[in-house]
Amino acid sequence: MRLSRSVALLTAALLSSALTGPAAATDDGRCAGREGARVPGAAFQTSACLDDLTTSGLAGTPYTDMADQAGLTARTTRNPSGVPGLQIDGYFPDDSRLNSTHGWRHDAQFVIRLPDRWNGGLVVTGAPGTRKQYATDTAISDWVVAQGYAYAATDKGNSGPDFYRDGARPGDAVAEWNRRTTQLTVAARSAVAEYYGRTARRTYMTGISNGGYLTRWQLEHHPELYDGGVDWEGALWTADGPSLLTSLPAAVGRILGSARDEDLYAVGFARGSEFLWPYHEKAYWGVTQKIYRAEFDPTYDAACPGASPGSTTEQILAPCPSDAAYDYATRPASVHRAVARVALTGRIGRPMITLHGDLDALLPKAADSDVYARMVEEGGRGRLHRYYTIEGGTHVDGLYDSHPDRLRPILPCYRAAFGALTAWVERGEQPPADRTVGRPAVGDVVDSCALAGNAAGH
Repeated sequence: MRLSRSVALLTAALLSSALTGPAAATDDGRCAGREGARVPGAAFQTSACLDDLTTSGLAGTPYTDMADQAGLTARTTRNPSGVPGLQIDGYFPDDSRLNSTHGWRHDAQFVIRLPDRWNGGLVVTGAPGTRKQYATDTAISDWVVAQGYAYAATDKGNSGPDFYRDGARPGDAVAEWNRRTTQLTVAARSAVAEYYGRTARRTYMTGISNGGYLTRWQLEHHPELYDGGVDWEGALWTADGPSLLTSLPAAVGRILGSARDEDLYAVGFARGSEFLWPYHEKAYWGVTQKIYRAEFDPTYDAACPGASPGSTTEQILAPCPSDAAYDYATRPASVHRAVARVALTGRIGRPMITLHGDLDALLPKAADSDVYARMVEEGGRGRLHRYYTIEGGTHVDGLYDSHPDRLRPILPCYRAAFGALTAWVERGEQPPADRTVGRPAVGDVVDSCALAGNAAGH
C-alpha cells in the first residue's frame, strides 16, 4: 500500500520516535552525516546509530526480537559483541499486514545493519520458517557484522502461520518470498554504496530452512546479484516431488495412529532420529503440513486450516486429520503447477555450500538436500557446489540443549562453511569435497567445527 506524502511524513515521525531505544542508540556524532542512506523503493525507513549491532547490545530494545529467534541456536553458543554501526529498519510497499513488528502491521519489513568497520561485503538472508526479519540475528547477523559485513534480512513479504492467506492464487505467498529477497538485495546494495561511498566488493546470499531455499532460488535465478551462498538445510520444492508435501503426510499419520515408523523411513526420515519425533509431533509436523498444503492446494480440505490455522497455540499446532491421507502425486495438475512456480532446478550460477543435519526430523535430508545435490550435479553445476552432511545435526540447534549426548549444533559448521565459501570465491581455494562431517566423541561441538577433519566413517 502506498502512503500519501503527508501521511508518510507523519508516520515517519511517529515511528522514528517508537524506534528510539535509549539502551542501544547513541548520539556521539559517530554516524553524523551518514544516517540518510536511502533504501530505494522503501515506503518507509528509519535509522539509528547504535553502540552495538549484535544481540548482546540489542536484546531488550526495539532493534531486535529475541522471541522470534527462539530455538534456532544452542543456549551456550558464544557470539561476538561490541560492533558499532547504523541500523536501518523499514518496509517496502505491500498490501498485506501479517507482520506487527514495531506496531507497523505491515509486511515486506526489512532490517539493514551497517558496521562502522566495513570489510566491503554484504550478506543477505530471508527469515526461516514463517518467522520475521530479526529471526536470524543470533544465528547469522551477530557473526557476520562482527566480521565486518553489512547485513540485510527480509520477512519475505509474509509471515506467521497465516502466511498462506497472502496472495490471490495458490503459490503466491511463497513466490513473493523470492521477489522480496531480490528486491532487498538490490536495495541493500544501493544503500551500502551510498553509506560507505563505494559499492560492495562481494555480496553473499545465505539462510536457514526457508532461507536456505531462498539461497538456492536466488543463485539459480539471479546469480548476477551474488558472488556465492551458504544454504543451511534449505527446503526443497519440485513440481513432481519430493517436498515436504510428500514426506509430512506420513508424519501426520503417525501422530494420528494411521502410519507406522516404517512409513516414515520410506519417505526419507532417518533411522536413529526417532528420539526427536515426539517433539516434532507436537511442534512441527501438523502445522507445517497443513499451512503449506493450504498454500499450494487449498481445495483439498477447505475447512482445515480454513481462513486461519487457529487462535491458540494448541489449535495452530494441531494437524488436520485429512492430511494423513494426503497424496501429492495424485492431486490435480493445477496443484503441481502451483508448486512449479517456485520449484528449484539445481542450475545454480554461483558457488554454493549446502549443510544438512543427518537427524533432521522436519526436512529429512534423504528427501531434500540429497535430492537437491543430485539436481545440481545433473544440471551440470556440480563444480559450483559442495554438500556437507552434519552428523548429529537436526533442524533447529536449540534441540541440542535437550540432547547434548546425541546432537551437535550446525551453527559452528555453518560459520566454517561461510569461511570456506569466501576463501573459494575470493582466493580460489577449493573447499573440501562433499563429505559427512563427523560428530567428535569429545571436545567442543557448540562453538567449533572442522569441515576438513573428523570425517565420519560412513
